[in-house]
Amino acid sequence: MLTEAQSVLHTWCRQTEWNAPTLVGGAGAHLFTSDGRRILDMSSLAECSNLGHQHPRLIEAIRRQAERLCFVTNAWGAEPRARLAELLLEKAGFAGGRVFFTLGGADANEHAVKFARQACSRPRGWIITRDRSYHGASYAAMALSGDARTVDQTDAETFRVRHVPPPYAYRCPFADTPPQECARAALQNLADTLAAMRGDVAAVLMEPHAGTNGIVAPPEYWPGLRTVTRQHDVLLIADEVMSGFGRCGEWFAWQRYGEEGRPDLMSLAKGLTGAHLPLGAVVIAAPVARRLEPQMLMTGLTYSGHPLACAAGVAAIETYQQEGLIERSRRLGATLFQELQQMQKRVSLIGEVRGGQGLFAVLELVRDRQTRQPLAAWPQLHPALSVLLRRALERGVSFAARGNLVILAPPLVIGEQDLADALGLLEQLLLAAQQEIGP
Repeated sequence: MLTEAQSVLHTWCRQTEWNAPTLVGGAGAHLFTSDGRRILDMSSLAECSNLGHQHPRLIEAIRRQAERLCFVTNAWGAEPRARLAELLLEKAGFAGGRVFFTLGGADANEHAVKFARQACSRPRGWIITRDRSYHGASYAAMALSGDARTVDQTDAETFRVRHVPPPYAYRCPFADTPPQECARAALQNLADTLAAMRGDVAAVLMEPHAGTNGIVAPPEYWPGLRTVTRQHDVLLIADEVMSGFGRCGEWFAWQRYGEEGRPDLMSLAKGLTGAHLPLGAVVIAAPVARRLEPQMLMTGLTYSGHPLACAAGVAAIETYQQEGLIERSRRLGATLFQELQQMQKRVSLIGEVRGGQGLFAVLELVRDRQTRQPLAAWPQLHPALSVLLRRALERGVSFAARGNLVILAPPLVIGEQDLADALGLLEQLLLAAQQEIGP
């Protein structure tokens, strides 16, 4: 019998280097391996298992739906599809809007772009996104991304995509300025770009909060982005694939800014079902939906709005609500952020702590706090950080890291003591890495 290492192509790795434990189960924030270990998941796997693993409500909802109806195409109606669309419009406050279901985040972003272009009658309209952003790994989504892993894999210009600098305040691409000034400079750059392109832009697509790029924009940025896009009559698409469903302390991260931050479309996936089944969605505000409704929608996905996945989505939203997980994320996220700030005082390797709005935080590691010299050139992973991850796993905790970043995004159901223990272990391992790296 072939092993998985011999038979499967795995994402984001050299196949000859893939060597991971086999998971056979999970419960809450823990994963169970085939060799009998119990692992605390501090990243929600791919920042998607917001509800933890094998949540009983989700398992039961999937089982019930499987007994009734597993599949219909979009040519037929399905009760869980209609109910999930209703719930999403309600949670987003998009009364009178529409929902298009996809299979995941990449195709949600591609369809959001397609709908924006069709709604504004600019079939080849430019899409503005940010450097060091991530919107998926299909060819079009790679073009939308400003990610170092994908930038050489496709030609953004061919896909009518233009990238602008991000509001990366810790390493501001404009000047060494305070966060507010970095946000203003990024917004001015966007406004100048839109003005120069003179009505050829269909939409701006950006993440309201950090993704795996680790950049958390200053609070002035997103409301300012909404103002700039309105001034230039350009649609705003919020990529909420990672930041939605409580990850950043709200149903959707843009809601932190109230009406000032409301986008025209938003793309969803990951927490939509808590990753119990694959599902993505584009949620479309009423004014955009009115433009699309009389037109032929030139798209189709065989499994769009799959009843099993939609039933899981309905159960997920009900679970977030009934278990108070959005509020819990906000509360525990504040505690997480405070603990990490205290850790920073004791660990000089930590250059900056970002996050604080929910159970999501980023540590940027540096050789020197004064110069902000990174451990390694982005997006390379320093060997000491690889060792840290391995040692943590040996101690029963799975952390996520990328480049110079440690990304903390545990399931929203994580126990408070488990969270505290994981942070204690992380500090120990960072101190050990600090000694090994040296001055």
